Amino acid sequence: MAQEGGTGNGVADKIPASDLPQPVKVQQVRHTKIFINNEWHTSISGRTFPTLNPATGDTICQVQEGDKEDVDKAVAAARAAMQHGSAWRRMGPSRRGRLLHRLADLVERDRLLLATLESLDTGKPFLQAFLIDLEGSIETLRYYAGWADKIHGRTIPVDKTFMSITKHEPVGVCGAIIPWNFPLLMLMWKIAPALSCGNTVVVKPAEQTPLTALHIGSLIKEAEFPPGVVNIVPGFGSTAGAAIAIHGGIDKVAFTGSTEVGQLIKEAAAKSNLKRVTLELGGKNPCIVFDDCDLQLAVEEIQKGAFYNQGQCCTAASRVFVQESIYEEFVRLSVEKAKKIVIGDPLDPRTTHGPQIDQRQFDKIMDLIESGKKEGAKLEYGGGAVGEKGLFIQPTIFSEVKHSMRIAKEEIFGPVLSLFSFKSQQEAVERANDSRYGLVSAVFTTSMDRALSVSGDMETGTVWINCYNALHVQTPFGGYKMSGNGRELGEYALAEYSEVKTVTFKMNPTM
Repeated sequence: MAQEGGTGNGVADKIPASDLPQPVKVQQVRHTKIFINNEWHTSISGRTFPTLNPATGDTICQVQEGDKEDVDKAVAAARAAMQHGSAWRRMGPSRRGRLLHRLADLVERDRLLLATLESLDTGKPFLQAFLIDLEGSIETLRYYAGWADKIHGRTIPVDKTFMSITKHEPVGVCGAIIPWNFPLLMLMWKIAPALSCGNTVVVKPAEQTPLTALHIGSLIKEAEFPPGVVNIVPGFGSTAGAAIAIHGGIDKVAFTGSTEVGQLIKEAAAKSNLKRVTLELGGKNPCIVFDDCDLQLAVEEIQKGAFYNQGQCCTAASRVFVQESIYEEFVRLSVEKAKKIVIGDPLDPRTTHGPQIDQRQFDKIMDLIESGKKEGAKLEYGGGAVGEKGLFIQPTIFSEVKHSMRIAKEEIFGPVLSLFSFKSQQEAVERANDSRYGLVSAVFTTSMDRALSVSGDMETGTVWINCYNALHVQTPFGGYKMSGNGRELGEYALAEYSEVKTVTFKMNPTM
């Protein structure tokens, strides 16, 4: 199954097929149990759950289903590993950094296998998993490995008879609840800074996509992290995830996912022990395209933003405001480019567009597409399912979208691009900011003055100028408004995983 019009994949187009990285054959998944204290455990309940291949609907394997009792067991292990005098607490920061580098080495060694597991479990094209998700995971580990021995406090001038210093200490046990759209990469975004700061972690991977996280458990043990430092409990959000959010033995929770679940996690944290919470939540991300832009560049970058990972990105470019004088041409070029996207087997290097994650997400996206048609948006391209097997949806483009429509307001989390027209800069900014979300935005213009002006007015945590999805491990990422709290990546993330302690000395006045 492949859509007409070429591959649409710059890497696959330019490199001979024989030179492209190839997925490995996975006859049987090795790691399907709960990982606690560097050992593999069956669930206390004895239950398992299937993880499915969304491209075929087939069951990949059965995974142990962790619940509250398993989370309790994992937290006990993590707290023991955090005790004063434990191997982890005695370990110097340089040694922690070397362990993170060793883990990065092992991820590099198993890169083909991890990319294959990620593609099978999520439906994302293998080449994207190999080149983007795995590369980003390795870079994140190495970046925070380098930070481990550089996290330090300050000497603060106070009254001359006193001296004050600050120390940065680990928060303690950190819970990490991972989404299904970038399972491996989001795992690394959370555990790498947490471990760099000296914390221990309890991870709950998404029930749809637990396989790469469990493989990382085997690499944690092989890298010789002390037992209890990293614990991985696969299970469901309503049980294992909820147990992490409310657990009195967990000192901080990091969550990536929907705004609605983020609200529940924050409520549970407040009701339990007021644990720290960082949230990276939904987005309804605006792009503003001015008539002085490089039009081909704008179309290309926005389609990356709208359709990458089948639109299953919190950063998806879902609201695009195009200046009136170039609106019709932008629509034409967008449709022309969308026709070149290849839908098919995620393990085929030519494929650039795979299936949605599961039936529930597929049905939600199709319902929103139908709402766009019924409410009067003009369907320019796509809008339908592809094939009789799997959960494939065509890249979909709507023009003449109005702000009152569901597709203009709700986070679709699917391959749907909504196009609006505007007249003035002020109008574009006001409409772009008219959302409860504030994760990312983009501006396309050749005027630096305009770029600086508009970026200053955007109510989002990230603004991209003449690019999209330009994420780097060195730069902080997070949202305004209901897109979340706190920041991941960069030096800023270290503050989320460390406590600042002030120590003040009374000096001998005769000295």
